[in-house]
Amino acid sequence: MSKKQNGASMAWNDDNNQTPPELDEVIKDFKNKFNSTFGGGSSGNSSASKAAKGSFKYIFILAFIVWMATGIYIIDPAERGVVLRFGAFQTSTTQGPHWHIPYPVESVYKVNVEQVRSAEIGFRNVQNSYSGGVSSESLMLTRDENMVDVKLAVQYKIADAQAYLFNVYNPEMTLSHVIQSVIRQVVGDNTMDHVLTTGRDQVAQEVKTASQSLLNDYGLGLLITAVTMQDAQPPVQVKASFDDVVKAREDEQRYINEAKAYANDIVPKARGASQRLLAEAEAYKSQIVSKSEGETYRFTQILNEYSKAPGVTKERLYRETLEEVLSSTNKVIVDSSANSLMYLPIDQLINSSRTSRSSSTSNTFQQTPSGQDDESVLRSRENR
Repeated sequence: MSKKQNGASMAWNDDNNQTPPELDEVIKDFKNKFNSTFGGGSSGNSSASKAAKGSFKYIFILAFIVWMATGIYIIDPAERGVVLRFGAFQTSTTQGPHWHIPYPVESVYKVNVEQVRSAEIGFRNVQNSYSGGVSSESLMLTRDENMVDVKLAVQYKIADAQAYLFNVYNPEMTLSHVIQSVIRQVVGDNTMDHVLTTGRDQVAQEVKTASQSLLNDYGLGLLITAVTMQDAQPPVQVKASFDDVVKAREDEQRYINEAKAYANDIVPKARGASQRLLAEAEAYKSQIVSKSEGETYRFTQILNEYSKAPGVTKERLYRETLEEVLSSTNKVIVDSSANSLMYLPIDQLINSSRTSRSSSTSNTFQQTPSGQDDESVLRSRENR
């Protein structure tokens, strides 16, 4: 068999002088190694050669099956699969078992699209512990030319696995740069007091909206779920002075609240007092008007009676007036028929009369029964 091959190769070399003679030896050496590996050599019989060819066929089939089996892959519910064929995007796959042409024809990248990832702007977290600020990211200028130290925490998810893998070289770094650019713009459009006090939530919302718009323009395939302002304060160099300003502002607000509370307490009372005075004035007005109307009516009636009987009416008016005057004054009665004129100490008589009256009144109060009203007894005494 070796002689036949040598003769054939020599004849081939005669016909094709362009082939170098060393190629014959290389092919021969390869055949010898192949036959020795699968149980046959140059001196083997034909049956051994057939057995070697059959075993090589089975090994090739088994290797092909194993190679095809490596194309089976499973995608979890939270993942998306991206299939590439010779490095070019082919298709995306969802959860469940799938098959693709094994490497090196096709390859599969699995991306978790449900995982909430985080990015820090102005600070860094190492194993959930605060490791300090990054001044190059956190210090920024406000509209009123003040420096503020702002720290943001951004949470995001992967919305498009293909865009996340292939559109941008480093999506996380690009996201960080976008957030930094947007937060500087938003802070630059607002005053320091607004950023540090009442405008924190508004600033975070504006950063989220503007950043998401830029990410969509860049095609990063990321979705920002939340932006939280972790801290916002003036730089350390001026923090003490700013704390004094904040304390003064808080005191001002406290005084305003106290004044409002005092006003809410005193104004209703003043309004109630004014309403009470108005009501009393209306009542006094009604009383005076009614009394005046009554006096007018009484005078009209007296005038009518006087026009009918002037003498009688004059006498009656005189007696009524005298009765009204004498009822409220102290009286001393003197006998005018006496011939002798004597000096009467009027003032002592008046005082003694008052003293006797007060003593009689006190005795009356002491003798009043337990079930009888003192005031009614006094009135009955005076009527007598």
